[in-house]
Amino acid sequence: MSVDSWTDDLASVVRYALTTARATVICPFHDNVTIRVGDDAAETHAYVRAAKVIKSDGTTWEHEALQKEINRQLDEAADGVCPECAAH
Repeated sequence: MSVDSWTDDLASVVRYALTTARATVICPFHDNVTIRVGDDAAETHAYVRAAKVIKSDGTTWEHEALQKEINRQLDEAADGVCPECAAH
């Protein structure tokens, strides 16, 4: 799926930006677990990347909505390690 087709879904754009900026990673053993890397620079880069992706397609999202979605996804991500892997 191309990035351009994701821009109508803010959650998908943010997920793409966080992953490609390496602010989050998916556990290689549990594809349902997102892990927050804890790199402030990568998180900032992800915000800028998401804003550029959205802007390039002409889709408009308010700054607050973009920041809220990034914060939501980072808050839901596990900190540093996969909790399912750590439980074993």
